[in-house]
Amino acid sequence: MSDNTLFIVDDEKTIRDGIKAFFEDEYRIFAYDSAETGLDALQVYHPDLVLLDIGLPGMNGIEALKHIRAVRPDVLVVMITAYEDITSVIECMKLGAYDYIVKPLHMEGLGVTIANALETLRLRKEIKSLQENQLRDQAPFFIGESQVIHDIMAYIEKVAKSPDTPVLIQGETGTGKELMASTIHHRSPNFAGPLITVNCAAIPGELIESELFGYEKGAFSGASATGKKGLIEMADKGTLFLDEIGDLSLDAQAKLLRFMEQGEFYKVGGTRRKKVFTRVVSATNKDLEMMVETNQFREDLYYRISVVKIQVPSLSQRPEDLKLFADYFLKLFNQKFDRNLMGISPSAWALMETHPWKGNVREMKNIMESGVLTAEGPELTPGDLGLDGRNSRKAERHQSLLPLKPLTQEGVDLNAIRFRLDAFYFTQAMKLADGNESRAARLLNLKHHVFRYQYKQFLAQQENT
Repeated sequence: MSDNTLFIVDDEKTIRDGIKAFFEDEYRIFAYDSAETGLDALQVYHPDLVLLDIGLPGMNGIEALKHIRAVRPDVLVVMITAYEDITSVIECMKLGAYDYIVKPLHMEGLGVTIANALETLRLRKEIKSLQENQLRDQAPFFIGESQVIHDIMAYIEKVAKSPDTPVLIQGETGTGKELMASTIHHRSPNFAGPLITVNCAAIPGELIESELFGYEKGAFSGASATGKKGLIEMADKGTLFLDEIGDLSLDAQAKLLRFMEQGEFYKVGGTRRKKVFTRVVSATNKDLEMMVETNQFREDLYYRISVVKIQVPSLSQRPEDLKLFADYFLKLFNQKFDRNLMGISPSAWALMETHPWKGNVREMKNIMESGVLTAEGPELTPGDLGLDGRNSRKAERHQSLLPLKPLTQEGVDLNAIRFRLDAFYFTQAMKLADGNESRAARLLNLKHHVFRYQYKQFLAQQENT
């Protein structure tokens, strides 16, 4: 016998007894002769499937279906009807019935209907479990005690139910915009489809069209002999995540707009129109409305991508969650590095509470990882976390940068000079750009993807010195 429970609600005793006799070796079965008694039992038991007669005395099956869907929306309902009344059947299906069967009942056919319904229920539970696991993996970006994060997660639950409504996610660097896009995808009807992420800032302007839409063989010099499928086509029946959309050139914005308006596109060098079904989720740390006013971002595209807008709060907007994050990362990195640190010292915690956290949750994660890995005492100290005069040490490191010394017979340490140059200008650029990598790249006259690569190399070298 399986673990599945079935309710039979039918006023005909022969129907109830017949179904029970035929399937009682396979399922736990409870039979009721009226909607009222069945609904009372629903308060005590949690069936997986209800076989519900439409033509019941007293409360009819359609009214009972409404009650079931209201109190137990996860329970599947198969309607039983004495004759195929199309109007009643359509009404039941609109109300959420899984299927319907017509009397006289054929037990073998009913068995197939029950098996299909329970398999559907199993798959729904499996998807829900995967979605919940995915959300847990992204903690603590989207868990916390602050009301603002609870409100956002409740809003995401609503927004995710649509398979195609465009969403714009805005927030500072390090707040978890990409993880939020992933959450929307994994909790949406497109869950089984692909989630394709496009870093708009990392694709050179001259390549954006071929990357997004793909190209046919021989479309241009250097094109692959077999052509290439674009990122938009790869996102068919799933979600297309356009990260850092504020960094798209105006020319690229125009090409994206055509796709957003029509859902259709042509590959570069192609003549055959292609159509895909995908949800577009965009993210940026820029003020797109201000960019629209200054003609840096197309107004028509802005309204296309921002049907739903989500503002991700910075860490400074949710100070009540600081302790939660710190405890979470302490536990996480204790496990990762096989450490047994007991906590954070009062002096370290005092500095953490007043730290600006411009890098948001990502910055805290990095600081805690470094601290747990290198700490020597039973608690994390200000020194372990790099919060004891870190800025003054940076200043000292840069004081000796300029002017450069002339080359002599003694030679110079060119690698050290290059490191000091990188340290000085990368730090200054990120400070002037308020942590925005795209703006910092422009200050240094570098392509964004080149800046990101070199900056990551610098940070890795800095950690090793």
